[in-house]
Amino acid sequence: MPLTQFKKYLTEKAELSESTYQELLPLVETKTIDKGDMLLTAGQICNYSFFVESGLLRSYTIDQQGKYHIIQFASENWIISDRSSIYFDEPSDFYIDAIEPTTVVFLNQNFISKACELSESYRVFNDKALQNHIRHLQKRINLLLGANAETRYLDFIQLYPDMLLRVPQWMIASYLGIMPESLSRVRKELAKRNFKP
Repeated sequence: MPLTQFKKYLTEKAELSESTYQELLPLVETKTIDKGDMLLTAGQICNYSFFVESGLLRSYTIDQQGKYHIIQFASENWIISDRSSIYFDEPSDFYIDAIEPTTVVFLNQNFISKACELSESYRVFNDKALQNHIRHLQKRINLLLGANAETRYLDFIQLYPDMLLRVPQWMIASYLGIMPESLSRVRKELAKRNFKP
């Protein structure tokens, strides 16, 4: 199947040449999974980073009371994984599954090492992407610890502009660390002030 988004991601953002892209292509695996299918289960070792060609994934944990805590959404052109599990060969604490039917490109460490070896621009891009991921995680922790529900919601809209139409409200509330009822109140209050996401 043609990997239009993946190719664009690597050739435009990571500035890979066409020849380097073609050389790396045999190192990736592609699969289309159904809504609800699991890519990673807590307790497993994560061996891949998952690039979303089309569709929507999420990572989450489940606490001892059975409550879901969504860590990240990943739609088209996003990469989702458990970096700790990959790099330290530790069992994952996370689940990753499909919210929609999703075409996924599986990237293993061999692919990343080879891409860094073949392309200086990819090496720089990959390092910047890692730093950007850390930056977003730090911001998310800060928001969860100190920001009110409205501020968290507005930040969510900025980060995931198309997600309001693609996921149920309870998932957004889970990501924000609030109850669905609190999210409803925030949205009603913003609507009163004529806010349009």
